[in-house]
Amino acid sequence: MNDTFVFNPIGMVRSCFSEKFGIPRQPRLAPAARATMEIFPPYDQDEAFGGLEAFSHLWLVFVFHGIPKGCWRPTVRPPRLGGNRRTGVFATRSGFRPNPIGMSAVVLEEIHRHQGRLLLELSGIDLLDRTPVLDVKPYLPYSDIIPEATGGFAAAPPRPWPSIEYTDRARQACALLESTYPGFVDLLNQVLGADPRPAYMDGHARTEFGVRLHGVNVRWTHRQDTIVVHTIEVPADPPALPEGV
Repeated sequence: MNDTFVFNPIGMVRSCFSEKFGIPRQPRLAPAARATMEIFPPYDQDEAFGGLEAFSHLWLVFVFHGIPKGCWRPTVRPPRLGGNRRTGVFATRSGFRPNPIGMSAVVLEEIHRHQGRLLLELSGIDLLDRTPVLDVKPYLPYSDIIPEATGGFAAAPPRPWPSIEYTDRARQACALLESTYPGFVDLLNQVLGADPRPAYMDGHARTEFGVRLHGVNVRWTHRQDTIVVHTIEVPADPPALPEGV
């Protein structure tokens, strides 16, 4: 079969995650992670999204645009296996697939228009900024929840990090950022609580790490069972929350 299929994105996600490091490894692990999805013409017709507001959650079918083209691998090393053991790519949700397509179940907060653009406000996202979206589907609890399902090597949720502390300087920076990015502290706690480090670095000699949220640089250290956030670089003129592309 030599058929070729060409798909055009119906929209793009503007996310709080400006780099891959720090993005939760599954949706809804960071409920405070918010994004705005702009729907592109000619798909931005109100009729096309009529009734969607009645659903609390959506499936987004998206493209792993941060993965180099043609860079698929038959086996990958998922974080839940410690980052050192390999398994088949189709037994994972890795982006290194023959067709770099993903699915994400997210919370639909609102549908509205801004300056004529049709926007979907989302939360609990696990998507890189500017992720192209191929399709939106409603989440159907009666069908999509499968109580008897088994989860292979990822049957249980990841263990949250037990303790996160802030230096006085970092706490002051958070207070300033909350006015521009409401929920910034909750987002940071949820991202760090999910331990974004590569799994093989648990117990590694390296203890300092950094992440960018809303374009803000955050640095922290690991001290046994405690994360200590010590540096948050507050921009002189923080960029506004993105509203569409």
